[in-house]
Amino acid sequence: MIAGWLALLLAFPAWPQSTPASSSSAPAPSSANAPLLQPVTVTGEQPGPGLWKVSKGDHVMWVLGTITPLPRGMEWRSKEVEQTIARSQEVLESPSAEVKVDAGFFSKLLLLPSVYSARKNPDGATLQQILPAQMYERWEIVKQQYFGNDRGVEYWRPIVVAVKLYQKALDRAGLTNANDINKAVFKLAGQHDVKRIPVKYKLVVEHPREALDAIKQTNLHDISCFNQTLNTVQDDMGNLAARANAWSTGDIQTLRGFAVNDRHESCIIAVVNADFAEPLGLHDLPQRMEQAWLDAAEAALIRNTQTFAVLPMDQVLSPDGFLAKLKAKGYSVQSPDELNP
Repeated sequence: MIAGWLALLLAFPAWPQSTPASSSSAPAPSSANAPLLQPVTVTGEQPGPGLWKVSKGDHVMWVLGTITPLPRGMEWRSKEVEQTIARSQEVLESPSAEVKVDAGFFSKLLLLPSVYSARKNPDGATLQQILPAQMYERWEIVKQQYFGNDRGVEYWRPIVVAVKLYQKALDRAGLTNANDINKAVFKLAGQHDVKRIPVKYKLVVEHPREALDAIKQTNLHDISCFNQTLNTVQDDMGNLAARANAWSTGDIQTLRGFAVNDRHESCIIAVVNADFAEPLGLHDLPQRMEQAWLDAAEAALIRNTQTFAVLPMDQVLSPDGFLAKLKAKGYSVQSPDELNP
């Protein structure tokens, strides 16, 4: 239903960029015919990175930066994290958005055919018809590598194809989005009876059929997102594996070497700027989620002598991320390598 479609967009996987996002009309990179990379990822039990310390006076919040994807064969286990959670009063969750459809059960059932068609291009257009010629030439190469002779994918929206392509590329590179560190942290909180504090922005879609019609009539500005996915699959899978390995082994210096801007942010911006975004209340969603987390973090720092928090690594490392915003407000922020030189 509409909630599932929007959740797909809002949860679009993230990765670092070594160059700015390409425009939809950008020329194909010189590596368009490069062979598939075969990156090597770590396996077995790994500690992950150390913790960032945010403090004011004698109140402290320990922050674990998380990333996706991670190595498929990795098992994360951190004694430091477990001991810190056990001594904390609360665990602050990463910010998230929850989209709810204000419709009855039978109304939802009636929407199913519309949802299926919403993943296809308007008016039955094919990728060849809507993509710039150079981009489509690149897509044909990548398609053979990951989709073979599947013709059905040619009728899907670029952003839907991008999601499927990315998933296939992760699998081939030995990476996964299923290795969810957040869930492991929440499990530890439950084992030590530590209260979890969710940070969610809830959006209720009161007229789901109208919203679906709007989605079906817009291209979601997703061609640039598709192009960015092609760039990543062709050129950056090795960087993704190196970044995943650096997180797994706790190599903060290497993590800093990757740009913190990622496809997730650019795709979200594209979606929230689409024609249907403002009526749904999505036009300032990233800002609302940021403010919700900052408010919750400051309240937890006042309320608790010790809090544990999880945040996407880009919000930990970015010069304008959430921790930088807390530092600007007067909080002390120390990285793991500053705490343990």
